[in-house]
Amino acid sequence: MQTIPRGGAPFRADHIGSLLRPRALRDAFRQHADGRMNHIAFVAAQDAAIREVVKLQEDCGLQVVTDGEFRRISYWEKFVRLTKGLVVKDAVFKFHDEHGHSSDFTAPYVTAKVGRAQPITLDEYRFVAPLTKATPKVTMPAPSTMHFYRFTQFGDPGIYASAKEFFADLGNVYREEIADLASAGCRYVQLDEVALAVLCDPAAQSKVRAAGGNPDGLVDLYVDAINEAVRGRPAGMIVGVHMCRGNYKGMYLSEGGYTSIAERLFQRAQVNHFLLEFDTPRAGDFTPLALVPKTKGVVLGLVSSKVPQLEPLDVLKRRAAEAGKYIDLAQCAISPQCGFASTMGGNPVTEADERAKLRRCVEAAAAIWG
Repeated sequence: MQTIPRGGAPFRADHIGSLLRPRALRDAFRQHADGRMNHIAFVAAQDAAIREVVKLQEDCGLQVVTDGEFRRISYWEKFVRLTKGLVVKDAVFKFHDEHGHSSDFTAPYVTAKVGRAQPITLDEYRFVAPLTKATPKVTMPAPSTMHFYRFTQFGDPGIYASAKEFFADLGNVYREEIADLASAGCRYVQLDEVALAVLCDPAAQSKVRAAGGNPDGLVDLYVDAINEAVRGRPAGMIVGVHMCRGNYKGMYLSEGGYTSIAERLFQRAQVNHFLLEFDTPRAGDFTPLALVPKTKGVVLGLVSSKVPQLEPLDVLKRRAAEAGKYIDLAQCAISPQCGFASTMGGNPVTEADERAKLRRCVEAAAAIWG
C-alpha cells in the first residue's frame, strides 16, 4: 500500500467514493431483495463487481481507490442498517434541479439509544485492501446525516433530551468503527457532509428558521459532531470531510457558497482536509478558501459527476489557478465534485463518462502540480 503524504490533500487526484453500479449488480440487489437470490450469491455478485471497479480506478491512474460503495443501496443506508437505534422515515427536504423538477427522499430516524451493533465498513476495507497497491479509502456519512434531514423531529420523544446528547452516543459509534478500521490497516476515512453544505443556502436557512430551528446553532452542532466522531483517532489515520449539496440522479438539495460556514468549518473541524464542490456557480467562488489553515488541505471538486460533458483540461487549469489566489495550491488536489452514484440508480452519465472524468482528474493533477 502506498504511503499517504503528510500535510495538505493526501493525493493530487482523488474521487469522492461512489461509482456507477453495473447492471448485473443492480439486478443482484433487486433479486436479493425479493428473495430470488440467496445471500451467498448476492455477496459473490458484489465481490465480482468490486474487483472490476477497483481495476477501473487503477486503469485511470488513481492512487486512491474505493469499493465504489457497491455493498450499499445509498451512501448512508448501510450505516443506518447496521447501527442500533436507527430506522428510515421521510425527510423534510426535497431534491430538485434547475428545471423545477423535485423528488422526495428518506432520512435516518432515531427509535432507541444508538450504538454500534457490529462493524459497518470494515468488510469493505478488508475486501479491497488485498486487491490493490493503491490506498483504499473508506467513506461514511457524516454524523449530521442522522439528524438534519428530519431536524424538526429526528427521533422518538424521550429517547434523547437533546441533540447534543444524541451526538455523544453517535460519536462512540464512529470512534469504534474508525479504531477497527485503523487496526485492519486503513489509513484514509472520508465523512460525507451534506447538512453543512445545505446550511450555506439562504433558502435552506429560511426553511430551518420557519420550522423553529437555528441555522447557526446547527452549524456549530454539526462541526462539534464531526470532532466528536474523530476524537482520539489512531495515529496515521487521515480524515477528510466531503461537502455535498445533494447528489441524486443529477439533482441537488441546495446552492450557495461556503462563506457563512467557512471559518467555523475550516478552522474548527479537527480533520486533515476538505473535499469541496466547485463544479457549478451554485457552489460560489473560491474566496472562502482564504480561511483554510495552512495545516489543512483542500480537494477542489472541479469535475462534475452529474453531467456527461468532459471538462477541458485548460479550463481545469484555469480554475485551479483562480483558487490559487486564495489558498496555496501546494495544499490542494482535484476530484469530481461528488460521487457518481450516491444511490443505486446513479447519475445520468455512462461508465465511459465516469472513466473519462476520473482520467481527466489524473491528467489535470499532472498538468497543475507536475
